[in-house]
This record gives sequence, C-alpha cells and structure tokens, in this order.
Amino acid sequence: MSNKLEHKGFIGSVEFSSDDNLFFGKIEGINDLILFEGSTVDELKSSFEFMVNEHIKDCKLEKKPLLKSFRGNFNVRTSTELHQVAYFKAIRKGISLNKLVNEAIKSYVAL
Repeated sequence: MSNKLEHKGFIGSVEFSSDDNLFFGKIEGINDLILFEGSTVDELKSSFEFMVNEHIKDCKLEKKPLLKSFRGNFNVRTSTELHQVAYFKAIRKGISLNKLVNEAIKSYVAL
C-alpha cells in the first residue's frame, strides 16, 4: 500500500479526511505549496497530474526552478549506539564518518 503518487518525476503525498470524505495531498520537493484533492482515487490522481502539469507550465513561464534547491547537507538524528558503531566502522575503513554516511545513502538509493 502506498500513500504517494508519482507523475513526471514529481511525488505527491496522499491523505484522507474522514470528516470531509475526501482524499487530498500536496506536491513534495517544490518551492510552492500546491495542493490537490479528489473524492475518489481516480479524481485524486487526475487532480495531482493536472497540478503537476500546471506547476511545470508556470515554472517555465516564470523561469523558476521546478524543484526546491538542495544544499547537500542536512542533520541526521540517530541513536547513540548507531552513531558509535558507524564512527568505528568509518575508522576501520580509514574514511570519515561523512564519507561512510554518503556511501550508505548511495548504496540504499542505488546510485
């Protein structure tokens, strides 16, 4: 079961409001807040795809980037035990903890 939609490389979150009997979501990873909704799954998908297409058109028209910018650094919170194990693994490999984390992420996302 997935609570995500994908279209043209964009990902949309999906939630359900039992009060409104409505599916809704937003396009993730962009600078703007773009929402979509539908009372059926088909309506939700159609609304998401329409909003993605509109976002692409608007960005081209306004010469704005399609996705938000990523700086390449972020904080990672983990348990003290995992931090310690990762630190000593990096020492044994003769690399920095940063390089170890980068290798782990690359391996996980299969880059």
